[in-house]
Amino acid sequence: MREINMSTKYNPSEIEKGIYDHWQQEELFNPDVDKKLKPAKYADGQPEAYSIVIPPPNVTGKLHLGHAWDTTLQDMLIRQKRMQGYDTLWLPGMDHAGIATQAKVEARLREDGISRYDLGREKFVDKVWQWKDEYASIIKEQWAKMGLSLDFSRERFTLDKGLNEAVRKVFVDLYKKGLIYRGEYIINWDPQARTALSDIEVIHKDDKGAFYHVKYPFVDKKFKFNGKNYIEIATTRPETMFGDTAVAVNPSDERYKEIVGKKIVVPLVNREIEIIADQYVDKDFGTGMVKITPAHDPNDFQVGNRHNLPRINTMNEDASMNENAGKYQGMDRFQARKAIVDDLQDGNYMLKIEPIVHSVGHSERTDVQVEARLSTQWFVKMKPLAEQALKMQKQQNDKVDFWPVRFEDTYQTWMNNIHDWVISRQLWWGHRIPAWYRDTKEGEKETYVGLTAPKGDGWTQDPDVLDTWFSSALWPFSTLGWPDTNNSDYKRFYPTSTMVTGYDIIFFWISRMIFQAKEFTGTRPFKNVLIHGLIRDSKGRKMSKSLGNGIDPMDVINKYGTDALRWFLSTGSTPGQDLNFSNDKMDSAWNFINKIWNVSRYVLMNLETDTKIELPDRNLLTLADKWILSRLNSTIENVTKNFDKFEFGEAGRQLYNFIWDDFADWYIEMTKETLNDDSALNKRPVQQVLAYVLDQTLRLLHPIMPFVTEAIWQQLPQHQDNQSLVIADYPKIDKALNDPQAEKSFTILQDLIVAIRNIRTEAKAPISIPVDILIQIDDEKLEEIFRSNIDYINRFGHPKQLEISKKIQAPSLSMSRVISGATVYIPLAELINLDEEINRLQKEAKKFTAEVKRSSGKLSNDKFVHSAPKQVVEAERSKLSDWQKKLNATESRIKELKENHD
Repeated sequence: MREINMSTKYNPSEIEKGIYDHWQQEELFNPDVDKKLKPAKYADGQPEAYSIVIPPPNVTGKLHLGHAWDTTLQDMLIRQKRMQGYDTLWLPGMDHAGIATQAKVEARLREDGISRYDLGREKFVDKVWQWKDEYASIIKEQWAKMGLSLDFSRERFTLDKGLNEAVRKVFVDLYKKGLIYRGEYIINWDPQARTALSDIEVIHKDDKGAFYHVKYPFVDKKFKFNGKNYIEIATTRPETMFGDTAVAVNPSDERYKEIVGKKIVVPLVNREIEIIADQYVDKDFGTGMVKITPAHDPNDFQVGNRHNLPRINTMNEDASMNENAGKYQGMDRFQARKAIVDDLQDGNYMLKIEPIVHSVGHSERTDVQVEARLSTQWFVKMKPLAEQALKMQKQQNDKVDFWPVRFEDTYQTWMNNIHDWVISRQLWWGHRIPAWYRDTKEGEKETYVGLTAPKGDGWTQDPDVLDTWFSSALWPFSTLGWPDTNNSDYKRFYPTSTMVTGYDIIFFWISRMIFQAKEFTGTRPFKNVLIHGLIRDSKGRKMSKSLGNGIDPMDVINKYGTDALRWFLSTGSTPGQDLNFSNDKMDSAWNFINKIWNVSRYVLMNLETDTKIELPDRNLLTLADKWILSRLNSTIENVTKNFDKFEFGEAGRQLYNFIWDDFADWYIEMTKETLNDDSALNKRPVQQVLAYVLDQTLRLLHPIMPFVTEAIWQQLPQHQDNQSLVIADYPKIDKALNDPQAEKSFTILQDLIVAIRNIRTEAKAPISIPVDILIQIDDEKLEEIFRSNIDYINRFGHPKQLEISKKIQAPSLSMSRVISGATVYIPLAELINLDEEINRLQKEAKKFTAEVKRSSGKLSNDKFVHSAPKQVVEAERSKLSDWQKKLNATESRIKELKENHD
């Protein structure tokens, strides 16, 4: 046996050690190095480019399983395309994640009893950079552990100098086009982070609350309406009532015509407001009267604008009550609510309190209840940008292809109903807004927006930063050097090829990348967007801190190895679907890799040091050789097709079946007879086929399992020169190896061997005991197949006497199996139970009858016969003939046994 450096058991921690460092040292992930290593690839000009920019993880903490899934799929794509000869780039980077990272750093500071205000802006930002460096280092270590083939020479960060220049240019250009504006509007406000939020940064949850039914008395104490000197207003938020500036009714509501224009009093503050008429009010909801609080509700804000109502803000930035709340000033909003309710009851203003459960907005990052707050913010005017992005989707050569396609509907629906985007954030960590202000001599405010600070004295830069998604939306092109459109990377790799991400950020990120790319580059940011689901626990629950069911991918790797985790992540679900994690699935993944390891070890041990990884002359190939090579060819075709459709689960199934069933369980078992032969002449062709199939299989597996395949591939005789699988050629279909006849013949041989094994198992006759085997054939071609492969029948059947003939008389006391074109008999008079054998055959007959019925029904359908491809129809007719023959033979055998039984 050839000496090889492989343990008897798959040990991932030992196998993976040092491999990634070697890849990095050789710079195998850099397309520029690829040109030096494989100059022939570029001899006729540059090959087709394939690029991916990594969805940048936030520098808020370590990566989770969702990141592992996302990056595994990207790495598989880039590795396969690199092997297929594409000029590939996978660009790494991270996101500064403004509000999320700032919240993390502020939480750390609170543990030391200090706040960002104690430090001041500059020192606080220094602290955040320290945090970023700490977690960026951890993330890069995790990427390496995952085996990601990223080109770190091109790594970017959303706050680096180049991206900051891109962000400023986009802001200034949109401002000059009138697509960015500053105004006072109702926005979502996070009182803990003290910043504005966009609509999609708000998560709605069901909270317990109440409808508080409150009296609003008429100013004219003598006036009565429906016999009462007040109107009834229901509110869920009595703490905002100090901001009420009107009560509204629908102008078509006949019930309230006589009170429109009447004055009423806001309880507790005794401020007079008017009853107005506005179409906004739904006269069929509740009482048909609503209080209007323009500074605390977006709809009320619009009503207020139509009626020139004052805007009274009753809260501070931290959601405590301000001076407009009277004696409640300084109270937290929820404390104030309780005190106000008590005072309304004491003052005989409260009519009733009706408990409810209602949907309340919470900050995605801090989880506190969001306030609708009147604020001066910067906005992007979205309608024009959305319209041109949607128009692009109608152009076949320009559109972004969604996989699965159903998610395009999600994208289009959101873009068709989009609101203006609030982009300013009251934070210190992020891209400063490139706007400056100063007071003029006339006492007015002057605003300047530009790439650099304005000249002159008295200018103050806007203290706010931009929403994180503003810079992330530019990621596919800003990372490649834009706005320098002459940059070689931009010209070569943009638009990028594929974006991989979860369905949960189609609104946040995918949509914004598309409309910004269209606006600033004139084209789509990527050709494909592959949408995957969420990783859940074994019970299908979303992983969360509250449930304590989160899984650290590094813990999984330490137990099972990177390749096992990657196999599970890549093959465990279909595009767009969620994936449930379980240790049972990880055990299965590890077992499969252990099988690959053992199969490879067997092959390598049986090769010579000079075995060439090339196929022998076809005349030297056995039926088994031709069969495995034809099956390999089919596997290459199916795996490649499924990768192209992002159907990684199906690609994995094809690989699994080929490796475990075809290669390991059948072909390798059949090679043992030859390899145990002393004749080197007979061994050499088998060794070459084994080496070739193993080599091609490792290449197919490499994008999914980079470590174990690299380790094994380096042990092959021709690959001990430190060449890497990373830059090896991906398998291609070799039409010369397609051999349908060999596959058909070998399948019949398999059926025969399985039939013999099954009879032995049922009769409890182990393979070590020789038995008579009689094979009655219906087709003379089968005799040739069986006789030319008699060594296999002898090895796997262990016959005492073997007879193959058309004229065999079935022994009365024997067990039998019907296969295509033949019936196998094994006389076992002393072991057979006729009743059990008849019962088994009747079950077989029932199965064959069902198949005959199904196939007949299909062929009697004119639509199928005339619409399906000719080869499909012919294949179905062949199946029907085969099932009918099996049914006839089985029924005949049942009849014989019953006659003998009687």
